[in-house]
Amino acid sequence: MTDPLTPVLTANWGEERAWQLSNYERRGGYDGLRSALQMDPAEVVTLVKDSGLRGRGGAGFPTGMKWGFIPQDNPKPKYLVVNADESEPGTCKDIPLMMASPHTLVEGVIISAYAIRAHHAFIYVRGEVLHVVRRLQQAVREAYSAGYAGQDILGSGYHLEIIVHAGAGAYICGEETALLDSLEGRRGQPRLRPPFPAVAGLYACPTVINNVESIASVPSIIANGDDWFSSMGTEKSKGMTIYSLSGHVTNPGQFEAPLGITLRQLLDLAGGIREGHQLKFWTPGGSSTPMLTDAHLDVPLDYEAVAGVKSMLGTKALQCFDETTSIVRTVLRWTEFYKHESCGKCTPCREGTWWLVQILKRMEAGRGEQGDIEKLLDLCDNILGRSFCALGDGATSPITSAIQYFRDEFEAAMHTPAWELFPYERSTIFVREPAGAGA
Repeated sequence: MTDPLTPVLTANWGEERAWQLSNYERRGGYDGLRSALQMDPAEVVTLVKDSGLRGRGGAGFPTGMKWGFIPQDNPKPKYLVVNADESEPGTCKDIPLMMASPHTLVEGVIISAYAIRAHHAFIYVRGEVLHVVRRLQQAVREAYSAGYAGQDILGSGYHLEIIVHAGAGAYICGEETALLDSLEGRRGQPRLRPPFPAVAGLYACPTVINNVESIASVPSIIANGDDWFSSMGTEKSKGMTIYSLSGHVTNPGQFEAPLGITLRQLLDLAGGIREGHQLKFWTPGGSSTPMLTDAHLDVPLDYEAVAGVKSMLGTKALQCFDETTSIVRTVLRWTEFYKHESCGKCTPCREGTWWLVQILKRMEAGRGEQGDIEKLLDLCDNILGRSFCALGDGATSPITSAIQYFRDEFEAAMHTPAWELFPYERSTIFVREPAGAGA
């Protein structure tokens, strides 16, 4: 079988000290920047638009089109903001990318800022990953020293200041307007739109906000061309992307492949579900996307096909669970996360997630009451589409999809605790050795 993997962003991850500038340059690093600086900024935008690159942070909005929304006749400064606040449960693609090859992102930042005519760029990193913050800061310092950032970059007359900003630990700051409020020193809460960030974003100036993987994909497009990029993937979902496999998988990890690969193919590459077990359910794009089952193993993992089965590709966080897992407990754990991370700005999310947790806790303990399932669905219906941002919508997705596919387990929760139906130690991935073992 032909290897379906297409290592581009991950090509140098296995090399020794891949994060250092000298090693990045050895593989052609910053050649894309040199080429971009020979082009007009509008040409760079057109090239990215023609490549078909879509946002890799969840929504899949065309990147070049988003850049094109920046009003160049606006006299205010333009800003580029990179959303590196990766905190969706199960998502782990941006952090390893920044750790293994931070210059891939830094080069992408410089090219992207040049394309939208910005002279200040911010990389907003999740504050808990201090090691990533330090590695990015080191890479930015190296870029300044080599003349790739700062004043008169490579003699082109273009200048750019890059700031690595550590967030203060809030899932809500992954929402782009809440991120902007946090960058400005305020409490991270979503903004009312319009105006949209492209018109009035950071400091009320035109702003582009893109995910790490989206920006990191730009140098390879400039270096290899839009036809090269669009030759991978599907008709409407172009290029390669990083899929994160976790959970009950024999060899979990990051797999870079063209959009449109299936979970069955990825599981074959990862050694399948752990020995002696079979897949029960999985998430295509993190815990905020409607879950799927083993019946969806052959669904192409691109934006259109996943939407066709009433889910979302999201962050491509493929969390896989086998038959030992309690669906009620899993959904409860996710909902507790969303309740905790709700910013409290709007009533449906603030109050709704609290009530969802209360009902699910009761059901996990086998003390469900008649009508609880309908009550859960009614609560989800009153949150979905009525919240200020997508956090509320995401909190409902695992619940409604779980009831759709595994209603019998929720009915069993009326009389039997989840830990009796599915003993939790059976689904444990890391088994603790008895005391004295291996001594």
